[in-house]
Amino acid sequence: MKKILERSFMLGLERITFDPSIMAGQACIRGMRIPVSLVVNLVAHGKPIEEILEEYPDLEAEDIRQSLLYAAWLTQERVYTFKIA
Repeated sequence: MKKILERSFMLGLERITFDPSIMAGQACIRGMRIPVSLVVNLVAHGKPIEEILEEYPDLEAEDIRQSLLYAAWLTQERVYTFKIA
């Protein structure tokens, strides 16, 4: 978990936080009980950013942007090739 936290800061994702006492340590927005997965799910299902911000007034547009960047980083494909002996 510490590595993920360090990498999120290295990626400029300072709004993505991890705290074992908040939402069981899930990636959340700025220490609030709003998981990144919720934000990404809302966007993925076509909810306009303006509506998300209305429904979650503690969120800011930058929170949504960083949530999407974090999700994109998590899903990066890496291909490893191995020699067969």
